[in-house]
Order: sequence, then C-alpha cells, then structure tokens
Amino acid sequence: MSENPFESTLPIARASSPSVKFSQKSIDETVSELQTNAITGLSNNQDILNRRSLHGINELSNDEEESIILKFLSKFYEDPLILLLIGSAVISFWMGNVDDAVSITLAITIVVTVGFVQEYRSEKSLEALNKLVPAEAKLTRNGSTSTVLASTLVPGDLVHFTQGDRIPADIRLTEAVHLTIDESNLTGENRPVKKTTDSLTSEFKEVPRVTTRTSIAFMGTLVRDGHGTGLVVATGAKTEFGAVFEMMSEIEKPKTPLQQAMDKLGKDLSVFSFAVIGVICLIGILQGRSWLDMFQISVSLAVAAIPEGLPIIVTVTLALGVLRMARHKAIVRRLPSVETLGSVNVICSDKTGTLTQNHMTITKIWATDFKGSFNSPFLVVEKLDDNTLHHQLTKNMHKILETGNICNNARYSSENEKYVGNPSDIAIVECLPHFGLEDIRGTKQRVYELPFSSNRKFMAICAHSGDLSKSETFVKGAAERVLDICNRYLDENSEPKPLTDEKRKEILQKTHVLADDGLRVLGFARNNKKFISEKEDELPDELIFCGLVGMKDPPRPNVGKSIALLMKGGVHVIMITGDSPTTAINIAKQIGMPIIGEKSVMTGDQIENLSEERLAEAIHNVSVFARTTPEHKVTIVKALQRRGDIVAMTGDGVNDAPALKLADIGIAMGKNGTDVAKEAADMVLTDDDFSTILNAIEEGKGIFFNIQNFITFQLSTSIAALTLIALATFFGLPNPLNAMQILWINILMDGPPAQSLGVEPVDHEVMNKPPRKRNDKILTEQVIKRVLQSAAMIIIGTLYVFIREMTDNEITARDTTMTFTCFVMFDMFNALACRHYSKSIFEIGLTNQMFNFAVVGSLIGQFCAIYVPFFQSIFQTEALYFSDIVHLFFLTSTVFIGDEIRKYLFRSKNAAMNPFNLNV
Repeated sequence: MSENPFESTLPIARASSPSVKFSQKSIDETVSELQTNAITGLSNNQDILNRRSLHGINELSNDEEESIILKFLSKFYEDPLILLLIGSAVISFWMGNVDDAVSITLAITIVVTVGFVQEYRSEKSLEALNKLVPAEAKLTRNGSTSTVLASTLVPGDLVHFTQGDRIPADIRLTEAVHLTIDESNLTGENRPVKKTTDSLTSEFKEVPRVTTRTSIAFMGTLVRDGHGTGLVVATGAKTEFGAVFEMMSEIEKPKTPLQQAMDKLGKDLSVFSFAVIGVICLIGILQGRSWLDMFQISVSLAVAAIPEGLPIIVTVTLALGVLRMARHKAIVRRLPSVETLGSVNVICSDKTGTLTQNHMTITKIWATDFKGSFNSPFLVVEKLDDNTLHHQLTKNMHKILETGNICNNARYSSENEKYVGNPSDIAIVECLPHFGLEDIRGTKQRVYELPFSSNRKFMAICAHSGDLSKSETFVKGAAERVLDICNRYLDENSEPKPLTDEKRKEILQKTHVLADDGLRVLGFARNNKKFISEKEDELPDELIFCGLVGMKDPPRPNVGKSIALLMKGGVHVIMITGDSPTTAINIAKQIGMPIIGEKSVMTGDQIENLSEERLAEAIHNVSVFARTTPEHKVTIVKALQRRGDIVAMTGDGVNDAPALKLADIGIAMGKNGTDVAKEAADMVLTDDDFSTILNAIEEGKGIFFNIQNFITFQLSTSIAALTLIALATFFGLPNPLNAMQILWINILMDGPPAQSLGVEPVDHEVMNKPPRKRNDKILTEQVIKRVLQSAAMIIIGTLYVFIREMTDNEITARDTTMTFTCFVMFDMFNALACRHYSKSIFEIGLTNQMFNFAVVGSLIGQFCAIYVPFFQSIFQTEALYFSDIVHLFFLTSTVFIGDEIRKYLFRSKNAAMNPFNLNV
C-alpha cells in the first residue's frame, strides 16, 4: 500500500479542493479571487465574520460524543459486581423482601453515580489538558501583525510562518525564503519539500499530487527551514489534512507508569479480597446464616473492599495537578511527566529568555571613528539622552544601525503597539528613534535573504533602492563569524581598508570586553555586491566590517532565588548558551550559579573533543556550557543520563527537538518556542520563565506525596472493613454492618474525602527533600506501617463498640447504628490524619477547602442516615443520643491522635539524625 493516503483514497474526489485549484493560479489571481490584499491582509471586520460563518471555525472536530445518559446507563451493566448487586435486589424482591430490594437499588444508583461522576470529571480534566496548548498563527489584518488562535483564520487571511512553525491552514504562498516544509504526516515522505511561489503551469491530466503542489503550504505540516508568507485558501475540513483526518483512527493513550502501578495494586488487592470474601461467605453459610444475606454482604463487601476507584482518583489527581501547574504558567503535555518531575536532579536551561528577560536593549556601540565617552571606547547608549545621541552618531555608527535595520525581520503590531519578532531585531529597530533615524525597510526591495541558523550564526540580506544593478548585501550576526567573511573594515574616516590580523585582534578584543559586561555582542558588515545563493553552503564574502553592538538582556527578577532553592533540594542547574564564555559567566554569577575555576565552564569545542564517557566524567562540576549548538544539547543529555541523572532540558528551536525528546523532561518555551519544540517537549512554559520550572517540580513532588496520602486512607479503610466482617464471621458474631452500610462506606472511601486528599495544597518544604528516585515504590515500608496502624485502630475501636452494644447476642438497630457511625467517624478522623505524612494538622491548618467541604458533607450524609426516617428504613438505623455522638467522637479521634504521635516520633527521629536539616 502506498504511503501517500491520497493515491488510494482520494483519486478524483479532491479534484476541486482549494489547494488543487489555487496551486494552479498565480499570486495575483489568488488575491483577486479571495478578494484580499497580499500586503495588508483582510481589513473589513464584517467581511471576516461573513467568511467565518460561511467556512466555519478552522478546526478538525472529532465525531459526536456518546450521549452522557447512555454513558451513565452503561455503568450499570459494565461492572460485574454491580450486576451481582442488581441480581441480589431482584432476588430480594422476588422473595418478598421489598425493603431490601429498594434499599439495594438506591445504593446501586448512588455507587454508580459517584463512580460515573469521578470518571466524567477525569475525562473532562484530560480534555482540558488537550486545550492548554492551542494552535496559533502569525496573522496580518489591516496591515497589523499579531499572534492569534489558528481556529480564528478564514480564507483570504495573510499568514506568516518561520522555521519550527506548524502551518495553521492550507495556504497559497506569496513569499518563500529558503522555505522547506516537512509533509511526512500528510504524504508519508520524510524528505522536506522545497517550496516556491510559482504556480503549476503544466497541464495536468490528473489531479496534481500533494507533493507536486510546491506553491501550497498544507495545514498540519512543519516548517523545517526558512520562512514564508501566504494567503489562507482552505480551513478546517476543507484542507487536505481534513480530508484524511477521518481516516486517522485515534490511538488510545497508554497509561502512565503510576496508573499501571495502581492497576496492578488494585488487581492484587482484588484477588486477595475475593479470596477473603469467598471464605467469609462460605463460613457464614456453614454457620447456618441466610444465604441471601451472606450473598448481599459478600457482594457489598467486594464493592467496598476492592479499590476500583484507585486508578480513576490517580488520573483525576494528576490531571487536576496539571491544571494547577497551568495556572502557574507551566503546561504539562503528558501525564507521565508529572511523575518524572519529582525525580529531576539536573536542569539544563537556556540563558536567553529563560534565565534572562528576553527583552534586549542596545547599551553599547563600537566603531573605529568613535573617540570614546565616559572613559570608555564605546558609545554608552543607556547613559545618554536622545539629543546627545543625535550628536554622537558617527558615519560608521550610522552604517551599523542602517545594516541592522535592513537585516531585520521584526514587524510592528498595531494591536499590541510594539514590535514582534526576534529580540535582537526588535532591540535594533527600537533603538533607531533615539538616534533620530527612521525604519527604512519600506524604501528597500529585498532581492534575497539568507536566514539566520544556529550553524551559520548570522543572517544576510541583499536589497536595493529601486535599481537592481545597485544591490547591496547586509550581514548581521555573531561578531567572530561575521569577521570570518570580511576582508575589509571601515576606518576612522569611514573608508574601507584591508582587514589586517592586527585589526582583527583589536575587534575581537573589543568583543571580549563587551562580553565581559554580560552583553550579547553582534557584528555588522556590508558591501556593494549582489549576493544570491544558489547552494545552501554558499556564503557572502569580501564584506566590509562596520562595527559592534552590545545588547543587554538582564536576568529575570526571581531566577536567583529559584536556583538557590533548587540547589538546596539537590538539583544541579546548568546554563547552556550560544553566547561567549565571558558573557555566560557574567550572567551566571549574577544569578548565583556556582562558578569555581575553569572546571565550571565548558565550551562547544571542548564537548566535541571529548567522548561521551569522558564528558560524563567531566560534567560533574560544570555549571555553564558556552558557545554551544543545539546538537551539543543532545550530547550533554546523553552524558548526564549515562551517569544515571534524571534530566530536564529547555529549548525553543527546531534543532532543540532531539534533545527535548531525549531528555527525561523536555521543556519548551511558550512565547518564543517553535511548534516543533513544543510538540517534542513534555512541558511548555507559557511565560518562558525559569522560575516556573521550580513551581512545576514542586507541584510534581507534591502530587506524588498526595497520591501516597489518599492511598493510605483508601487502603486503611478497605482493610478495616474487610477485617471487621471477617473477624465477626470467624467468631460467630452477627455481621456488624449490613450491605447498605458497607456500600455507604464505599462511597466515602472512593468519593469526595479520598479525592480531596489528592488536591491537598503543596507543602513548599518538599523542595528541601532530595529528588525521588525513578524506581521508588509508592507503597514504601513507612506507608504500609502507617496503613496497618490506622486500620488496626479502626478495627479495634469499631469491634469494641459493636461488642459493647450487643449485650444479648442479638443484633438490634441501635447496635448496627452505633457500629456504623463509629466506623464512619473513624474514617473521617483517618482522612484528617492522612492529609500529611509528617506534619501535624495543627501546623498545616484547614487550608484544603475541598477536604473541608467533603468531610462536612460526609458527616451531614451520615447524620441523615441515622436521623431522617426515610434513610433510617434504608440503612436500618435509629436515632442516637447526643451523648452517644460525643462518646463516639472521643473514641474515633484516637486514630487521629495515634497518627499525630507517629508524626511527632518521626520528626524527632529525623531531627536527631539530621540536626542541620529538620525537613529531610
């Protein structure tokens, strides 16, 4: 079968598709037919609304969801245990026990409803996760460019895209600069397609294949290199991707390791519970008890004892934790990442935009015709007002700024009232007015552009002012790389002179001085030659070096504090940057990273000269990697993982994608990151702020401890209920709880009280604990001891009340009511104790509002069960005296007091073992 789905499934049917139609039309014909403008885009708001109503939202929607009512009804026959309960109700009704039949039916409805609500909530939480990173597009309307949701696009819109972007709709290209697009997800062919603006001129007897429509950029494909602009010709289902969308079967997401562990735990407990319940049922029948009563008790006990809600609560806890992270600007795209976050012990972070503010400002300029100011050979821009700058502007500096202006892709957004694009480009155009200069790009006609790449480290523009024969070439980039392609420089009289080795050394020395100040240094060059590259490796040459510009990108305000907290918690933070070592060291010192001698800094050249094994050995003390490429990131990740480290890696570019995928946690930038990087990453920072990583790791650790807490609560309740019935049966005592009461306990165990433990606010002190090992078990020895302690106290206390009340060996409504209420109140105190493993409840306070409402609601429900006549008949209870409630309150609080004593002893033991760190 062909890899191209169109060959077999869409032979003639797509002949009239918009992409086929417009691929054969010229740009002018496309503009005319779509009634738009290739420069300013659509401008009439009413026209845009009309187009949206005609063509719909630019989204590919799934089939209609199953009816919520049908989903709810299916829960009654999908679970075998529920079917057994229904059978029990039918048998009770057939034998004339109408009250039992009604009670069991009501209980089934409640149990199923609680389970359905949990699952529905889980599904909705997961749906919300899928919408956290919506597709975006760079759109120009009425001459103003801004970033919008891709779903708002309509045919005729003018869209821009660059390396790493995902194409938001089917687009007829109007500009293509070194543009190659990966269409493998559409055609199956892995080689990127080179795009042009030329229409298909040959007469096709058949529908042109997708791969031949080189003037069309297809929705869902990825820009691998260059950048482009085009007009939207199709949206949503009318795109080529929409045609095959219905053929793409949705792959069910695999469960997380934690969910798999919960499934295994649930199955193991189920087998154990069924064995115990089977023995209980058999012994009861042999003792001469009613087989129907034993059947109902056994099935109810199975429903209560088997923690079928455990995986669901884990999913809800993870999903709600992810949504909380999203509110703190960290979007986790994959649930397993939440588990990994708590294990991260190395964070490799980009400098620009992550550790720094990513708002560049020009602070210093150097040119040979500048005599110096403030005892400095540089023009100190930040210390001068506009009037002074006008007079300080030399001829060479004018050419530097002019070169930076033309060699620039920043666009002005009227909507945001600021320039958008690359921070360095924005810094240059924002600096022009301070020197009395204007943006002259509108007066120049571009002939050719060589876009910036991480390998070249510079960009080049060939442009003219109306006469093609007088074209000029302008270059902007890393000073060292720009110098490599220059053979002359502008001297003190702004005249080109040969670039001698001595002059090269002088320029490089000035570069190092600027870098020592923590500035990003750019070099600028130009010549009067026309440059059009026919080959990818062809570069401009014989350029005239104009001068240097130093840009400041200050550290983010809270990044130093975040790094200190991470280091305190055993996390090694590493800065990775393409800047020079001196610039990187300066910033590293400002944010408190440990720089101790030469071993703390390593360059890209050093990485290339070391084997992976040698690098793994040398990397232990490294805090800064400078002059690196995205390819070096992969090497760094491999070296760290070779040592057994759990690595988080940040990135934003196309070439960062391999490192992001390889890292245990790939972190992409939400503002400046490419779509490729976001899709390869496990987490997206919507504010590009390093401090957000700290919040995410803290949340990840907290979620794991919360899961341990609600598992402790569930297992202790489950074991207590199972053991209570087993002991009563073995010793020939009447059953202390009837079927309805056991089902009510199940609702409390799997319902709001348990779920509320999963959303306990994160204790900030989790960051003082070392990262969790990847293979650490959830059910640790300490957790098991805690479960058994709580279960034992519940069992002993409940049996005490049961035996004390049952004085005549005959079970009465009061006996079961006291026992039932005793168990439920034990459960509530147990839930209160389970909110934290080591901290006293009096220390953390009543900060979990969901828990507070859950416990109050459960107690109200319990009081209804013993005081409201309707529920008394269902649960077979009777009203208790106030003194009974007080007595039970003091008795059941022992499980809480016992756990408080355990916590005190635990803290005392740790304080003795770790006198300098009480939080370990």
